[in-house]
Amino acid sequence: MTPDSITQTPVQASVMAPRSTSDPATAKKVSQQFEGVLISQMLNDMFQGVGTGGMFGGGPGEEMFRSLMIDEYGKQIAAQGGLGLSDHITRELLKRQEMPQ
Repeated sequence: MTPDSITQTPVQASVMAPRSTSDPATAKKVSQQFEGVLISQMLNDMFQGVGTGGMFGGGPGEEMFRSLMIDEYGKQIAAQGGLGLSDHITRELLKRQEMPQ
């Protein structure tokens, strides 16, 4: 056991340090995932005002699984081109990793 591992909480110990990549496919994948999360957060705010009751609502089941549905919406929107952020993020990731530290 090292002194650092003694003071870390279980959550801190399980978080991996960021890794650099010069692989454009990996950078594209990560930037698309980031864009999906961003879109999901925006959709979550949008869906806050939509009720789950009424004649055509999903009721308690929709309430329970709505966050999963919104996450999937975000992933699918990002996979289809999303807001166009992933291309910019990919370029910046690759550019910044080429810079000398």
